[in-house]
Amino acid sequence: MSAAVTMPQSTPAGDARVKPKRERTFTQTNGRPDYVKIGLWVSLMVTGALWAIPFYIMFVTSLKSKAEISQTSAWSLPQDWVWSNYADAIETGNLWTTGGNSLLISLVKVPLGLLLAAACAYAIARIRFKFNRVALGVIAVGSMVPIQIGLGPLFSTMVNLDLLDNVWGLMLPYLAFGIPYQVFVLYGFMRAVPDEIEESARIDGASTFRVFWQLILPLAKPALAALFILDFVATWNEYAMATTLLQSQDNWTIPLAVQSFSTQFATDYGPLNAFVFMSAVPVLIVYLLFQRYFVSGALAGAVKG
Repeated sequence: MSAAVTMPQSTPAGDARVKPKRERTFTQTNGRPDYVKIGLWVSLMVTGALWAIPFYIMFVTSLKSKAEISQTSAWSLPQDWVWSNYADAIETGNLWTTGGNSLLISLVKVPLGLLLAAACAYAIARIRFKFNRVALGVIAVGSMVPIQIGLGPLFSTMVNLDLLDNVWGLMLPYLAFGIPYQVFVLYGFMRAVPDEIEESARIDGASTFRVFWQLILPLAKPALAALFILDFVATWNEYAMATTLLQSQDNWTIPLAVQSFSTQFATDYGPLNAFVFMSAVPVLIVYLLFQRYFVSGALAGAVKG
């Protein structure tokens, strides 16, 4: 009779029992409350509320009559939704003209400025020449010059160039003051691109322009998207140069129209809030379209100096 021999099963080194993984939630780590994460969520909710409350008050006020605004709380919803405030605001504030001017300036100036800034940053970061560090220093200094300092000389220059009170002429100083900061940010990003990527493209016969257009620009999409948001908002809301260089109402931009509307109709809070709310809508749309690139793009230039 033969005895059956049972071989011992092999067990993994160390503890033979495999401990099940503990479930993690967004507020717990290893089964214990993560107070840091909880604090971050609370801060996020408080910040979101502080951001949303003014828009809520502005929106509900824009739909109230003058009598209801004075008799009810700013937090309460309208009893009668006065949508005609928006029609009055558009007509009184000449929103289509001023909004069209701001949109034209933003949609031409912002992409053009980013293209010029990207080309300049690429030349300084990737093309070796003798004074590239000096050029970067000059551009960095240019990004620190306050707009208010140049308003006087800028006004005289635009008069001599016969570009005063001209929407297209306003784009030139906008480009001059916006490009240095964009170059400074994109320089850090383009320095972080590995040299091997560009070298492999050149081995395949790519020219400098093709490397920049088909390789570097697609890689810089997050940084360009973040700068697009920042520059669009800054251009849309710019007031100092616009009020200095634009004189006729037909050439006004949104900030000048808001200032004029609030001066002439300061007590008509319904149409005034409707006008301000509509003027903020394009900025919100641009942010929502590019917000997924914003965080990664804002930090892209911090990888390598």
